Amino acid sequence: MEAPGLLLNISAVERETGLSKDVLRMWERRYGFPKPDRDDNGERQYTVVEIAKLRVIKRLMDAGMRPGKLVHDSLEQLNAVADARTPPRDEVVAPTLERDILAMLRNHDAPALQNALANMLMRQGLQRFVLETITPLNSTVGEAWMRGELQIFEEHLYTEQLQVALRTAINAFPRQTGTPKVLLTTFPGEQHGLGLLMVEALLVPEGAQCISLGIQTPLEDIRRAALAHGVQLVALSFSGAFPVRQATDGLATLRRQLPETVTLWAGGEMTRRVRKTMPGVVLIPDLAATTGALKSWRSHWAQLTQLRAAAGEH
Repeated sequence: MEAPGLLLNISAVERETGLSKDVLRMWERRYGFPKPDRDDNGERQYTVVEIAKLRVIKRLMDAGMRPGKLVHDSLEQLNAVADARTPPRDEVVAPTLERDILAMLRNHDAPALQNALANMLMRQGLQRFVLETITPLNSTVGEAWMRGELQIFEEHLYTEQLQVALRTAINAFPRQTGTPKVLLTTFPGEQHGLGLLMVEALLVPEGAQCISLGIQTPLEDIRRAALAHGVQLVALSFSGAFPVRQATDGLATLRRQLPETVTLWAGGEMTRRVRKTMPGVVLIPDLAATTGALKSWRSHWAQLTQLRAAAGEH
């Protein structure tokens, strides 16, 4: 746990909670929480207690709750609500595995963690590893971090080792030359890139060409990259804390800027909170639906190709 008297600036809080600076400032104005002190330079300074509460609020937002109903509850109340909303696990093996991984993180045993992830990946194969092991494991590690049961650097170690394991497995596949060619990235303000890597890990075994720009790419650069690489798909990842209005406005703008022949995918926890229809944007809130969306795209692409070929014959 961090020292009780430790104060973090707004950039550190953004990095460690996944809540953007704009969101933190907006909540301060609208709800009176968080209520940071100011240092001699007038910069915001947040306490460990505030950060712990922000983590749980983010966890509940990921589950679909609205922040206005949460900010005035105590940390104990929020943890109780979060625990009550955690779905029961029916698996027998997974909880043991998750406890083992948490123990490795708390014991700072990086080699054991690296070996455990590599062995599971080898046994299951890349797609099963992502869907059956990593998806629930991410939730377990994230919840332990938000409760303060893991330190920040321990959670970062898990994420880094997982990214290494996924990237190594992805690079083991031969370079693809088929369709679709997929551009992967996030909007500015979205700092979580693990979702992109997990999507890539599902698409590459299916023969898709994946070009990742990493995180926080400006909209104009996404458009330029899509045209420069001649992609058929642009896939964007959104964590649960990303503001819905900012995401939907950005997606609508990008959709207008991209050619009609380029399909736009939006995936991640945030998309579960989108309530309006978005013409020309395919929402994929469930990671497991990625391969199904790819099959649908390929079927549609094949039909268009046949129609164009037929039109060219007459």
